[in-house]
Amino acid sequence: MVEQYVVDLHEVDGTQVALVGGKGAQLGGLSRIEGVRVPAGFCVTTDAYRRIVARAPSLDDLLDRLSLVDPDDREAVRTLSARIRRTVERTAVPDDVAAAITGALGRFGDQAAYAVRSSATAEDLPTASFAGQQDTYLNVVGPAAVLRHVSRCWASLFTERAVTYRRRNGIDHRTVRMAVVVQRMVLPRAAGVLFTADPVTGNRTVATVDAGLGLGEALVSGLVNPDVFAVRNGEVVTRTIVAKRRALRALPGGGVQEVAVDPQLQEQPALTDAQVLRLVGLGRRIEAHLGRPQDIEWCLADDDFRIVQSRPITTLFPVPEAGDRENHVYVSVGHGQMMTDPMKPLGLSMWQLTAMVPMHEAGGRLYVDVTRRLASPASRAGLLDVLGRGDPLIRDALETVLARDGFVPSLPDAGPGVPPAGGTPAPIATDPAVVAELIERSRASVAALESDIRTKTGPALFDFLLEAFEEHRRILADPLSMQAIMAGMEATWWLNDKLQEWLGERNAADTLTLSAPGNITSEMGLALLDVADAIRPHPEVVAFLQDVRDEDFLDGLAKLAGGAGARDAVEAYLDRYGMRCVGEIDITRPRWRERPTTLVPVILDNVRNFEPGAAERRFEQGRHKAQQKEQDVLSRLRALPDGDRKADETARMIDRVRTFIGYREYPKYGIVSRYFLYKQALLAEAGRLVQAGVLAEPEDVYYLTFQEFREVVRSHRVDERLVRQRKDAFRSYHALTPPRVLTSDGEALTGAYRRDDVPAGALVGLPVSAGTIEGRARVVLDMADADLEAGDILVTTFTDPSWSPLFVAVAGLVTEVGGLMTHGAVIAREYGLPAVVGVERATRLIRDGQRIRVHGTDGYVEILP
Repeated sequence: MVEQYVVDLHEVDGTQVALVGGKGAQLGGLSRIEGVRVPAGFCVTTDAYRRIVARAPSLDDLLDRLSLVDPDDREAVRTLSARIRRTVERTAVPDDVAAAITGALGRFGDQAAYAVRSSATAEDLPTASFAGQQDTYLNVVGPAAVLRHVSRCWASLFTERAVTYRRRNGIDHRTVRMAVVVQRMVLPRAAGVLFTADPVTGNRTVATVDAGLGLGEALVSGLVNPDVFAVRNGEVVTRTIVAKRRALRALPGGGVQEVAVDPQLQEQPALTDAQVLRLVGLGRRIEAHLGRPQDIEWCLADDDFRIVQSRPITTLFPVPEAGDRENHVYVSVGHGQMMTDPMKPLGLSMWQLTAMVPMHEAGGRLYVDVTRRLASPASRAGLLDVLGRGDPLIRDALETVLARDGFVPSLPDAGPGVPPAGGTPAPIATDPAVVAELIERSRASVAALESDIRTKTGPALFDFLLEAFEEHRRILADPLSMQAIMAGMEATWWLNDKLQEWLGERNAADTLTLSAPGNITSEMGLALLDVADAIRPHPEVVAFLQDVRDEDFLDGLAKLAGGAGARDAVEAYLDRYGMRCVGEIDITRPRWRERPTTLVPVILDNVRNFEPGAAERRFEQGRHKAQQKEQDVLSRLRALPDGDRKADETARMIDRVRTFIGYREYPKYGIVSRYFLYKQALLAEAGRLVQAGVLAEPEDVYYLTFQEFREVVRSHRVDERLVRQRKDAFRSYHALTPPRVLTSDGEALTGAYRRDDVPAGALVGLPVSAGTIEGRARVVLDMADADLEAGDILVTTFTDPSWSPLFVAVAGLVTEVGGLMTHGAVIAREYGLPAVVGVERATRLIRDGQRIRVHGTDGYVEILP
């Protein structure tokens, strides 16, 4: 293959990233859009970069060493990356490469001024912008200077920030190549950045323009503050004009200089409104051509805009596809399910197929469209009440949208006899037999599924699963189950509301529900204490577990003194709870039965931190506290006017809440039990596809939807390119923060608590479990990394039921996501842990090891000195 060292920009298109890098490909593509002017120039291709690498054999060893360095070891990264840059810069440019570059300069003007800019093959991609990761040099004059700065651009592939960024985005240094863009220098009157979507709110209908006088590098480097314009629907809706005292200008002989701005221009806007609107029009044309919102660098010279860069805005959360041009409001499913991590395509489609309402995918997460329920006043009130009780931030975000005239249409209420959507189920009698019957129904359904699915393979398996999903949804919609769940929740709300009204006591239900019977999730945490009891007496077993790395470690236990009993205890636990895991709503997540090593650190913590019999003692202590609280509350009520009636009503509600609140956790257990059976059957099918040579590995099916997987089984053909694209997209979704509420305009709304009753500097959240506790914060992002001691306070992003085993070892809980009736809150109350949830950015604002005070009754967290 003939190597090509230089190619003119006008010959480049957006598909040639491998040859000219991301920036070069983007600029070449931009130059082909009608009405878009890109400064003339050429690209020094990646073929030229490969010649340089081949001339420096020591780079191989340095790259090997760099690949082994921890990206958080800044000193090691700094030292190695500096050595690599020096090596590249000192390597002589081959004569034929230099000749190609100087020949191109001859076509555009030997002594003209140029901008010399890096263009890496992993730069300005749809999933990672790499903005500012490599170098740009402005106003470079003369062939010798251009060659020198081309070498510097090659070397800038290994700046410290670029190396760290690649490592954290999973990009191999050896797979990245560097091209260099060389363009005629524009000497602008003004320059800046255009975002075709609001980079802060995500609103796609709002464009923002940052503008300053002189070279745009002054804005990018932070030397000056920009004028800022916001444009919506062809109108400048806001403008902020700053004083402009300094600017960067190009020097005649090369280089740039900071200069003072003429006093008469300092208070003038860098752009007129007409120019701003013209620029935004250009941006919309570029956005339409490239298919997504853009971050565009521009220059204005002779009243003509030149585009010098356009890259995707990779931080925007995607908008669900609606298939129409109407306004929509979406609420996050993940915030309600305590799982805001991205899900793989198979997990997304399985949850959609088994859910009770339509769900829409965006950014690897699921959202429910609530527009119609917000549009009707009757259903709106019910929706806001239910969501607000669970998560006040969601309610606030929805109310923010509703406050905007016209965004949510107004629909008439349902006619007579038509109940509003999501109406409250009819009440049921306070009878423990109801819960027993529901649990037995669920067990029987799971057992029937386990029996029937065993014989199903091939296309017949997928037909069977579609029928099983109907049964799945029928169980979820069981009216008796809904009545039982609502009975427990409504009794909780009644007790909290009435006892605050009558006794001035906040969140009294938290203590009254301690050790409520039949809570499968709290039992799961206590049961792991019993497992620790079976292990603690056997030092060999404890020592063995401390070094466990392989998932088949249970086989090795039986060979140790006391190991057989320890293995049986773990196996019994996995038989009952092994279908659970962190993020369990995603069927592709590894279950405890598949990855039992996940539980080992928690078991060892329990061995170290607890005495034998702790599970039973803890449960009995909670039950005793609840009984004492009940007696106290009832005696205080009887001393009030009309006290006997109030006490009798309260006693009935306490009985009701303790009868039904534990069942709140069981439907999720039934769902996850069914999910594990679905998963085992689907993975067996994937294994057969691997044996047939259709798939490279079984887990590739995780990147197909259920329907696509079914088609692969039928046709024995898979689109490997699609699987690769889905893997790349899934990796990129981890960098996105899913909003609680999202509009069809792309606006991401987090909501606010709007409270003024907390101390200055405190972190505000939702109080979900009463009490105040002070202790050491343990910021844990992965359950497997937990290293807890008695008295620690767990700080994490979210806690689904799989985190419950950690709750027995901590004294308090702080999460970023959660609501009053979400799993973490329910179990915190069961265990009597002071807890505050919905604390925005808690895992970043609280450092691991800091002392904090959790105010579980009042809903805030103090970071202590």
